[in-house]
Amino acid sequence: MNGAYGRSRRFAWLEKDNVIGYVFLAPFLIFLFLFMILPIFQGLYMSFFDWNALTPPAFVGLGNFQTMFGEVDFWSSLWHTVYFVIISTLPLVGLGLAIALGLNRSFRGKTIARGLFFFPYLLTVSVVATIWRWVLQEHFGLLNYYLGKLGAASLKWLGDPNLAMISIALATLWWTVGFNVVVFLAALQEIPEQLYEAARIDGATPWQLFRHITLPQLQTSLTFVFITQIIASFQVFGQVNVMTGGGPFGSTRTLVQYIYEQGFKYLKMGYASAVAYLLFAIMFVCTALQWKLFSNDNDE
Repeated sequence: MNGAYGRSRRFAWLEKDNVIGYVFLAPFLIFLFLFMILPIFQGLYMSFFDWNALTPPAFVGLGNFQTMFGEVDFWSSLWHTVYFVIISTLPLVGLGLAIALGLNRSFRGKTIARGLFFFPYLLTVSVVATIWRWVLQEHFGLLNYYLGKLGAASLKWLGDPNLAMISIALATLWWTVGFNVVVFLAALQEIPEQLYEAARIDGATPWQLFRHITLPQLQTSLTFVFITQIIASFQVFGQVNVMTGGGPFGSTRTLVQYIYEQGFKYLKMGYASAVAYLLFAIMFVCTALQWKLFSNDNDE
């Protein structure tokens, strides 16, 4: 009896309904394997070889990783990436939450306002970067035009090494904050109004409502936004490539820009793969630590 039952469970996947399901899943699984899973292992394999895409690859073991840690350009690119993560993540999360709190109130034109904040997120990175390259142009840019109206001197937003990365972060803030607004707004609308009413009856101030009700209820959304924002910031490339090309003087060259240059400009495919896997390891560690931190806060 048990043997027959076991055999029936073993071959349950051959039942007609299950087979149809596997048939529908097959194209997606094949695509996932060929264009996502397989390249991951191919890239790892490639990182142990010296290969320029023109000659046969030569095995170098950990040589690419040793070269990487001795390259000044690698360390500067890593610092530029970390710097961008720092100056972009907190404003994107903080401003996104502040805008969501404002849009969660009742006022005329609320739907239009929500659409306006989310609209930039629908644009491609090339469009956003081109728009902001024009806005930040030194002589004819919109921002310097208004600064001139106020009597201030024009600034080299993209030509000054001290301002270029901040300018890219500003463009990124305008472009992607709408996504965070939508996430926070959806979470705010799920908070029961009864919690606020009970707290107001007890004499809670607006700050106490935010501190003891809103923030705890948003922990899951905050975790999601922080993690996705850090991952996206570590992978910044399009804005840099279009707005500055890594300049001026390499001051905005991020790790992804560095990987792109090493792989496609200098044809160091194996070395570029090694740097890419280090970037993956950094993002993995940051994500794991952040997830652990937020999990501990939720447990408390």
